[in-house]
Amino acid sequence: MDLFDTTRDHLIRLTAPLADRMRPRTLDEFIGQQHILGEGRLLRRAIQIDQITSVIFYGPPGTGKTTLARIIANTTKSNFISINAVLAGVKEIRESIDASQRSLAMYQKRTLLFIDEVHRFNKSQQDALLPHVENGTFTLIGATTENPYFEVNKALVSRSRIFQLSVLTEDDLKAVAMMAISDKERGYGNRNVVIDDDALNHLVNTANGDARGVLNALELAVETTEADSSGKVRITREIAEDSIQQRAILYDRDGDAHYDTISAFIKSIRGSDPDAALYWMAKMVYAGEDPRFIFRRLLILACEDIGMADPNALTVVVNSARAFDYVGMPEGRFHLSYACIYCATAPKSNSTMAFFDALNVVAKSASDDVPNHLRDASRDGKDFGHGKGYLYPHAYKDHWVAQQYLPDHLKGQKFYNPGDLGYERHVKERIERYSRSTLKY
Repeated sequence: MDLFDTTRDHLIRLTAPLADRMRPRTLDEFIGQQHILGEGRLLRRAIQIDQITSVIFYGPPGTGKTTLARIIANTTKSNFISINAVLAGVKEIRESIDASQRSLAMYQKRTLLFIDEVHRFNKSQQDALLPHVENGTFTLIGATTENPYFEVNKALVSRSRIFQLSVLTEDDLKAVAMMAISDKERGYGNRNVVIDDDALNHLVNTANGDARGVLNALELAVETTEADSSGKVRITREIAEDSIQQRAILYDRDGDAHYDTISAFIKSIRGSDPDAALYWMAKMVYAGEDPRFIFRRLLILACEDIGMADPNALTVVVNSARAFDYVGMPEGRFHLSYACIYCATAPKSNSTMAFFDALNVVAKSASDDVPNHLRDASRDGKDFGHGKGYLYPHAYKDHWVAQQYLPDHLKGQKFYNPGDLGYERHVKERIERYSRSTLKY
């Protein structure tokens, strides 16, 4: 590294955003994640004695995944290579492998390969890493916001320890902000910055567990606020509100948060909790989810979880979805709310699962002949006697007559077991009445 490189790196550090400047350099500076970095914890011990094995850090943005990798880079005696899966391709992977092999062969020095956003690599790129992880060419350190058990090669996952990072607590975020205000080297310790308690509380609450969000908002607040006559830069609640106007919602429409949130929404409706259902739906809408996706899930739920207990539920959801398409946003949110509340408060039944029981029997059964009296008489009735003996229900009282409809070997088999709630209670009474008559038959 020459003088120009040193000068350039120094300028970059000076002009870097506050969130980047304030990245912890050691474990002692790291805030939060005590469940994996507390005193005596495995990961902390491994970093301290420089004995890291292949690991994958998994967690939401702003929780310290990349920072942990940098701390490892600062403390390890191994060769450290860092690449970003968003920007890197096959060329960068090969160069990293070659450098790791040279380091091992020439200096007997192992290499730690850090791959940020590792889930962004496609399957073939991830496969290319596997043999070199296995033979010890390098130790993998991956970072991902997506569940590695779904988004990362299973073979890589099986050879790595997974450490899940949690969103930071409010106390953690306050500590991050106050460290930035007091740090004289990287933060605002050389400026007289004072932040009101309610302003700090607003920044922390709105950042929603993301340290980067707090620091970005704090930087904007400080840099755009003039000092008073005494040289004090005071951050008030009003300034804080201007600096971070919208709560950061963890919601990726293609990632874990998307599936976890819609799962919570459906389970809340299934559990007949309209308040929770409205909350999870509001979170999705607030984060920009397509309302048609929500309606599609409600259409499924209306049959899967409400079904015959309230046959009108499907009609309500279908009509609400049609009305939404006609009205659009923002007024269409009334139709979302209406469908959500109706489904959450409707009586529940999952008796439509009976079809899947029937499918299972069909899959395991030999080919069954249709009973003769149920066969089509219009084509073969004269020559083969198809349809002979069939009893026409409309010719009998209540339009019903005891008659066998299942194949002989399934006679008496029950698939549909009606529930006791809502409309289905009446269906159950009628079926039980028919069943008693069938037993006599």
